[in-house]
Amino acid sequence: MKTLKEVNPGETVSVTAFKGVGALRRRLMDMGITKGTKIYVRKVAPLGDPIEITVRGYELSLRKAEAENIEVI
Repeated sequence: MKTLKEVNPGETVSVTAFKGVGALRRRLMDMGITKGTKIYVRKVAPLGDPIEITVRGYELSLRKAEAENIEVI
């Protein structure tokens, strides 16, 4: 499976699963990242951290450590 961390800027993907558990999983779900949600990767910082995405109509920045816990298609 591919993770959100591996997606290139300009691509749109769909969330399939979460690897994280507990507080991390709850935090991602509270931000609107749920199974089946479409995510557009806007840009990635020069050193790869953070990743700026558009989800459910708003911009959001995620750390690489958080993005690698989101499996996408």
